[in-house]
Amino acid sequence: MTDLREPAETAIRQCLNLASDESCAVVTDDKRRPIGEALYEVASEITDDATLLRYPPGNQHGEEPPEPVAAAMAASDVFLAPTTKSISHTRARGDACEAGARGATLPGITEEVFLTGLDADYANIAAECESMLEQVADADEIRVTTELGTDITFEPGDRDWRSDTGMVHEPGEFSNLPAGEVFVSPETANGTYVVDGTIDPHGLLEAGETVTIEVEDGYVTATDSEEIDAMLETAAEEVGQDAYNLAELGIGTNVAVTELVGSVLLDEKAGGTVHIAFGDDAGIGGDTSAPLHQDGIIRDPTVYADGEEVDLPTVE
Repeated sequence: MTDLREPAETAIRQCLNLASDESCAVVTDDKRRPIGEALYEVASEITDDATLLRYPPGNQHGEEPPEPVAAAMAASDVFLAPTTKSISHTRARGDACEAGARGATLPGITEEVFLTGLDADYANIAAECESMLEQVADADEIRVTTELGTDITFEPGDRDWRSDTGMVHEPGEFSNLPAGEVFVSPETANGTYVVDGTIDPHGLLEAGETVTIEVEDGYVTATDSEEIDAMLETAAEEVGQDAYNLAELGIGTNVAVTELVGSVLLDEKAGGTVHIAFGDDAGIGGDTSAPLHQDGIIRDPTVYADGEEVDLPTVE
C-alpha cells in the first residue's frame, strides 16, 4: 500500500483535483483491490464522503458494471474505476458523466502500470494532445499505413476528435489513467489493419507475430485470430452486427511510455503508436452499443490527414 500511495496521490490530487466538499466513489473489483484501496485511502483523507465499491471482475471489456455501482458513480462528484475489464465504454460511465460526475477509468491496471504509468508530466501530455488535434481534427479522411500491411482509411464525418490528457477538473469530464491520446469514433472505415503490439486476449505480441483484421464499410469482416473470432461471435449473440462495429481510431501522445508492456491501458497511450478498436463506441461519440470494446495497438505507423503526413509524437 505504501508503494501505491504516490501514484494514488497523483490520480486523486493532480488528475481529479478532489476537493474536501466533494463526494468520491472508487469502483474496483476483486483482482484490483489493492489499487482501489490505495485510491480510497487518499480520497478519504481529503473528503469525508468517500466510498469504496468492489464487485467480481467482468467477463469482457465494455460489459456493464452492477447497477449499484452505476448508481454510485452517477451520484458522485468524482469517480475512479481501477477494474480488470474496462468500463470506459459503458452506459454506466456515460450516464455518470452526463449527470455531472467527473472521473477516470483505469481498465486492466496492474500495480506495475499504476506505479510507472502515473509517473508522467501531464502538462506535456496535454500539449502533445493539442498539437495532434491541430493536425487531424478538421480532416475529412485519415489514412494509416505500416510496412507490415496496414492500409486503412477512416472517415470521421460529423464526429468530433476527443483528447485524453489525464486532467479531469470540470464536471462531466472523463479520462483514462494513465492518459495520453487523441481519438475519434469514425462514421465509417475501409481497409486492413495489422496489429503488432498489444491486443487482448493475446496480450503483447511477440516479434514477428501479428493479428490482421479486415474492415469494410465500418465493420470487421474477417480476422486471422480464432480467439478474437470467438469473442466477436459471443458478443454478436447479444447484439448482432453491432459487435463488429469499427469503433475507434486513436493516436498515442504519452511520450513517457517508451516501450509496450502488454497492458492495453498503457500501451495505447505510447507516443507515436496508433490503436484501432472494434465494438462499442457510444461512450466516445458514436452510436453503437456493444458488450465489448477491443483495442489493437500498431507500432511505427504512418498517418495521413487528407493526404498530408501527420507529425507523430516522438518518445523520449
